[in-house]
Amino acid sequence: MMLKRVNDDRDLSAAKRIIGEASFPSPFRSGLEYASPARGTWNIVHVGMLIPEAHEIFVCAASCLRGVVLTAAECGMEDRFSTVEIKENNLLDGDLEDLIVDGVSDIIKKLKKRPPAILVYTSCVHHFAGCDLDMVYQRLRQMHPDIDFTDCYMNPIMRKSGLTPDQLMRSRLYTLLKPNNIDENTVSIIGNDFSTDDESQLVKMIRSAGKNLMEITRCSTYEEYQDMAKSSLYISYYPPAKAGGDMLEERLGGRHIFLPFALSYDEIEKNLKELAGVLSCPLPDFALLRQKCEKALEHAKQIIGDTPIAIDYTALPRPLALARLLLEHGFNVQRVYADTFIPLEKADFEYLKENHPELELYPTVHSSMRFMAEKENNSILAIGQKAAHFCGTNRFVNIVEGGGMYDFEAIEKLCALMIDAYENEKDMRNLIQIKGMGCGCI
Repeated sequence: MMLKRVNDDRDLSAAKRIIGEASFPSPFRSGLEYASPARGTWNIVHVGMLIPEAHEIFVCAASCLRGVVLTAAECGMEDRFSTVEIKENNLLDGDLEDLIVDGVSDIIKKLKKRPPAILVYTSCVHHFAGCDLDMVYQRLRQMHPDIDFTDCYMNPIMRKSGLTPDQLMRSRLYTLLKPNNIDENTVSIIGNDFSTDDESQLVKMIRSAGKNLMEITRCSTYEEYQDMAKSSLYISYYPPAKAGGDMLEERLGGRHIFLPFALSYDEIEKNLKELAGVLSCPLPDFALLRQKCEKALEHAKQIIGDTPIAIDYTALPRPLALARLLLEHGFNVQRVYADTFIPLEKADFEYLKENHPELELYPTVHSSMRFMAEKENNSILAIGQKAAHFCGTNRFVNIVEGGGMYDFEAIEKLCALMIDAYENEKDMRNLIQIKGMGCGCI
């Protein structure tokens, strides 16, 4: 008897929509997922390592540990990374709690230097088995009072409800901060993998107000990291960081404001006006900043011309906002690669649906996408590693998660990066395989 294929994944029509016929926020059906070889985005290993001098311990089954072990090794973080392996007998014997406590304690004893903090990552099996994690952390803190412990998670079942793993991990970055006296002159930007550009108006305004600016990416010691608890103001702009900012406000008493990453002049100005009101500092010359952006966009268009452009969500948190900005300035944006869109993208989605209904949307994890990587096609300019992979182009802007860019300066720098990508081809195939872009400097 012959087997009959009931669903041919090579039907690529399931992996493409035009925005005029797409629905918000999820244009594509969720199902079996594919992982492209574009590895530049950060995962929970990379993000946790932002806490200076902290040590990570993953408690998982061997098959789950394989990926995170490779991540640590590839980024040269082996000395700050350990594992505890869960085996079948641990589930059958019901000793998951003892395994964590004993395993973590054994690792601490064998480390050359006791770390000031340990991030313990548990997995989905602990939740399935009803592991008493509260008791586990209580015991660890009693046994090792000189070490700060926090709970982190490698749990795929958390992806579709509540806080996403990304949101949760970024909130865990600040759970180790201990209550401190509030310093009105200290301001912290939170939740980013990269330091905010010093040339951004956000940083310039904070400093012009005479404030001490802190970011976890600017901290080199655990003691310095703890000084962030003195902040009177916490600022987040990367969307997954907002939940962590709200938690900080509630727990430590500093005020949190969310100034979302934006690429429209009006929204950028709204953010900066809110910041100026909080800091009681003067506003920059918006007319001059708009003029500089317009000049940069015009210059980029003159060089790039009608070259087809593809954008993906890993480059910037708001790919539709970038598509809209470029289309409004005459660029030939043809494709956006994203599996779903955040609420902040709703207005841009509706604008593009009405004004550019033929804009093509592609997922990045749909199972059919494994057939969608094109042969070398350097006639396309890609913004983001996934777009570069699927388009097969060596002309691409190699950034992840905004790269620290913000407000008007983000637009100017993007234009310069697009020109550079157009004029100077990169080794796409090798570059996109490097895990956690930029992590080698941690």
